[in-house]
Parts: sequence; structure tokens; C-alpha cells
Amino acid sequence: MPSSAPSILYIHGLNSAPTSNKASQLARAIEHGGLSAQVRIPALHHHPRQAIAQLQAAIAELGRPLLVGSSLGGYYATYLAEQHGLNALLINPAVRPHRLFGGREIEQTNHYTGETWQLTHDHVAALAELEVVEPQDAQRYHVWLQTADETLDYRQAEAFYQGCSLDIQEGGDHGYQGFAGRLPEMLALAGFAPAIWQDFDFSTL
Repeated sequence: MPSSAPSILYIHGLNSAPTSNKASQLARAIEHGGLSAQVRIPALHHHPRQAIAQLQAAIAELGRPLLVGSSLGGYYATYLAEQHGLNALLINPAVRPHRLFGGREIEQTNHYTGETWQLTHDHVAALAELEVVEPQDAQRYHVWLQTADETLDYRQAEAFYQGCSLDIQEGGDHGYQGFAGRLPEMLALAGFAPAIWQDFDFSTL
């Protein structure tokens, strides 16, 4: 596939998976459009270094995808967008997540696969390695936030991405309510032609 072709790399969050609500809705929309070859929704390893290696490989396959990152995936997407000069859409993104764990090693469970694993000091150190300064090319970033996010304080992302295109909705939750209805905006940001979905009812996702 030519690197100039529109494409999306969807990056799920901590203890999430390609079967999450948002990822599944995106996958169904892409399948309808016959564009599955231009989208990657990888099942990421829980360790940041392995996850980033998976994402780097996906970028190499796709060329210059729109990075769509949810929660921790937003943190990964920011790192990769800065490294490769890519555009990114961030949905309730984590900001400096390595500062949230308080030095504790905690057993984790993936909400979708049931996998259990131990979050260690090495996980946290690996997250810290990915920290970047506030985006220098703010026009490359779109950030969607909902104020009733029960997991992350949206104000941290509002401050970090203050120079970017910020869309802040009152209410909602960490999973981002109404995501399916905003898929046409995401697909347009990636460069897909609106005509592909003109007969598709996104409310059915």
C-alpha cells in the first residue's frame, strides 16, 4: 500500500484490547467501507517497550497513518507523533501516566482478555522514557475530552495540549460516550473520502 494512502493506527489503552467498544466500532465501520487493509488495531503487549515496538512496526507498514490513541494509547500516540511527525487524534489521553502509580507494583487484569499481569517498576520506568514536552506542532493534534472521565482528570490533558485543537464535552466518561457518532470526523481527519460512508448509519454500531 502506498505511504500516501489514508490510514489509521488505533492505539488502545491500559488493560484494553481490539475488542473494546471504540475499537470494535471503528473496525465495523472500516469493514463496511472495504478498507480493512488501511487500518491497524493491534492487541498491544502490557509492557510499554513491547507495545511501542508493535506500534513502530505498524507505522512502517502503513506509511503515515493518523494515530488514534485512547487513554494510555493517547500517551503512546503523542510519543510516536512527535517522533515521526504524524497527525494524532487523542481521546481522553493519559498525561505522564508514570506519575500515577505511586511506586507500587500492582497486579493488573485485562478487562477484555482476562489476562493477569504484574505492573512493575520497569513498566513505570519504560513509560517515563516516552515522556515528551508539550506538542511543538500543535496543528497536528486533535484532542477529544469528556469532563466526567472517571479515570483521568481531563484538566491535565486540557493543560498539556492547550495549543492544540481541543474538543471538550461536558459529562461523558472515560470510554468516551458518543464515539460512534464521531467516527465520520475521525475518518475525515485520516483523509478517507466521505462518499465511502455516505449511505452508512453510524448509529447502528
